Amino acid sequence: MIYDWGHSRRFNAYSNYFKKAFGSRIQKVSIDAGFTCPNRDGNISVGGCKYCNNNSFKPSYATTANTIKEQIQKGIEFHNNRYKSPSKFLAYFQAYSNTYKPLNELKIIYSAATEFSEIAGFVIGTRPDCIDDEKLKYFKELSEKYYLIIEYGIESCNNSILKNINRGHTFEQASEAIIKTAEYGIKTGAHLIMGLPGESRDELLQSVNKISKLPLNNIKFHQLQIIRDTEFARNYKENPDNFNLFSSSEYIDFIINYIELLNPKFVIERFSGESPPQLKIAPDWNGIRSRDFLEILEKEMEKRNTWQGKLFIA
Repeated sequence: MIYDWGHSRRFNAYSNYFKKAFGSRIQKVSIDAGFTCPNRDGNISVGGCKYCNNNSFKPSYATTANTIKEQIQKGIEFHNNRYKSPSKFLAYFQAYSNTYKPLNELKIIYSAATEFSEIAGFVIGTRPDCIDDEKLKYFKELSEKYYLIIEYGIESCNNSILKNINRGHTFEQASEAIIKTAEYGIKTGAHLIMGLPGESRDELLQSVNKISKLPLNNIKFHQLQIIRDTEFARNYKENPDNFNLFSSSEYIDFIINYIELLNPKFVIERFSGESPPQLKIAPDWNGIRSRDFLEILEKEMEKRNTWQGKLFIA
């Protein structure tokens, strides 16, 4: 059975989900609100996650040199020029951990986005150790007026892997934060990185059941990329054999196997990541961009006559 996700697609697609929810195109406006992370500032650790360089995924307008209002305005103008038609927008607080400040400061930060009539909602990227009941009560109130989802970086279900990448939290902490957020009636999202050093592909497939049991609305996947100015970039230069990076064809095969086991209710936002060529060291996918990858993926799923959740066991 292929679930009725719309337009006969073989997975629960983000674009279809939002067309149904909003009745029109929806775009994210990325915002850098000047946060940091507890594994950067010494609260838990220093140096941050070994793979992380925030410049690899931020648009040029998302910089603390611009105020939040300026970033939103520039982002709206960018997308309207690109698509030649007005869209609704989600304020995407993306860089670093966007709940890692006292509540009174968070209220000021998020209130800036509410001044734009074009903003229909919020996507808040954070860590599981940067949330508490006080903040969740505030986000619950905000979610009653706007679409709102809190997106947690899980990255791996394996605690030894999380320790190795200097993540600074456990899978159990991530699970607890997601469950508590859902109990407040707030939408939840998760981010996972495929191919971290020491984590085999079989182990990743065995972990799908853990992910599928979480009360998630949305999920993002990202193949490991080696990005300049990161600890992994230095490690890769010294010992490249320690990294088992996916080729594009390997990743197509793997991610199809993965989502066959995945809860079909989860909306898949992204299958793969794309970083600026000037920042990416490896792997080399011969110019295959995210939209190309998605087209290849869907053709292969059709060829195999498979779909998200085909082998899912509740």
